[in-house]
Amino acid sequence: MNKKIALICGVSGQDGSYLARLLIEKNYEVWGTSRDAQGSSFSNLVRLEINEKVNCISMVPEDFRSVLVALRKSQPDELYYLAGQSSVGLSFEQPAETIQSIALGTLNVLEACRMMDKEIRVYQAGSSECFGDTEGHAATELTPFRPRSPYAVAKSSAFWLVDNYREAYNLFVCTGVLFNHESLFRPSRFVTQKIISTAKRIANGSDEKLILGRLDISRDWGWAPEYVEAMWLMLQQPQPEDFVIATGELNSLEAFVETVFEHVDLNWKQHVVHDEQFTRPTELMASFGDPSKASKVLNWQARYKMRDVIKMMME
Repeated sequence: MNKKIALICGVSGQDGSYLARLLIEKNYEVWGTSRDAQGSSFSNLVRLEINEKVNCISMVPEDFRSVLVALRKSQPDELYYLAGQSSVGLSFEQPAETIQSIALGTLNVLEACRMMDKEIRVYQAGSSECFGDTEGHAATELTPFRPRSPYAVAKSSAFWLVDNYREAYNLFVCTGVLFNHESLFRPSRFVTQKIISTAKRIANGSDEKLILGRLDISRDWGWAPEYVEAMWLMLQQPQPEDFVIATGELNSLEAFVETVFEHVDLNWKQHVVHDEQFTRPTELMASFGDPSKASKVLNWQARYKMRDVIKMMME
């Protein structure tokens, strides 16, 4: 029996690297893209000891020809589009790059798949940011979008492109609307990694302060290696559908900070400073999801919640 072939666009990121490991364990032939495959260190793949098992190629999502060449070279059965600018905060500073890499990148992938001679099942990485502030209610697949950042606008556009191509061209394409998911591979610009790294340094003798914006915001934090399994499960279904992937648990950033400092036996109030410059122009006060559909259809549910995630990242 021939191996299934998967192409992961954005393989060097947090989700891409964990997904690559999962697919290798499932005996896939795995291809991965980066804007400059020759110049990239693929450090996450190296840390997972799978760098030599992934066929890495260059692809620029905004360039249709580049996308088509990557598909023709890899000939995938499944494509996971995880590429694009991934920081909500940075999207306010780089809105054009954010929207082009996500929305135009998704369009190019969908159009290239439509032109291929074989059926390719496509997963597109959606985001809970599309919902905006859920105001204390858990978002489902039927919750209306209220994007409040350039990043969220881009992800919303990509979601509707997928929906349109699925309906108009009968492609097997779906979106996973993922809520916050963390791991050891989170870049330092993300607040969870910033909190954990700074707390560790303070515990080891640093006299620095942890500088944060609002602490009264609340989020749904899960464990990234679990979430990539949900991505794979979506492409194994008989029909393409969109799914909310979340823990269903809402926690404040203050609770996150307090739990992190508890792990190093410190009182967080003595080490945290508030600074308005870290408050976004449009801040979401509460955002969490209802993963009931994923539980029922995919038989997927999050085993790890916020406190588990912090424990694993700290250790």
